[in-house]
Amino acid sequence: MHFFGPSAHHAGLGMLHEHMVKVGQQFPDFTLHGYCGGETRDYTISKYKGRWLVLFFYPLDFTFVCPTEVKGFNDHFDEFQKAKADILGVSVDSVHSHNAWVMHEFGGKLNYPLLSDFNKEITELLGIDTTDSGGLVALRATFIVDPKGILRYMVVSDNNVGRSVSETLRVVKALQTGGLCPVDWKPGEKLLKK
Repeated sequence: MHFFGPSAHHAGLGMLHEHMVKVGQQFPDFTLHGYCGGETRDYTISKYKGRWLVLFFYPLDFTFVCPTEVKGFNDHFDEFQKAKADILGVSVDSVHSHNAWVMHEFGGKLNYPLLSDFNKEITELLGIDTTDSGGLVALRATFIVDPKGILRYMVVSDNNVGRSVSETLRVVKALQTGGLCPVDWKPGEKLLKK
């Protein structure tokens, strides 16, 4: 596991939490197995350099709030693509679970990959791990990474509350302006300063 820049240091049995990424830092580069369009393959974060990247972590497949979020990102997929932003969903489920869930919940139609952090290494690295579901799962976390691999935005919330996909899209577009955006800014509105 490496950051886009210098390699992260390993210590003892794994990554130390002092290496957790912060806004303004290089986002960690990692490869996870994922499922999309009936196929499983490896997805590497650094391959998305040159485009905006939205990674959203969710607790588990076959739950209650998670399908609403996955569907929400799918419903807004074209808008993210127009904004030159790719989407990756991540949970600690296996790719086989992702496959079964996408077939069951979405009729096999999901426009973006769901990645498997089955060993929970990335969830722990990012400091978004919790045991509130009986086993270790990810909290609801959203990361927006710019085309240079820099983390520009992150939000982590309680697993009982679904995130706002439209707010995530708004933040992507606000970050892309490069300017100062006031409260509740929307695309097309005046910036405070460019």
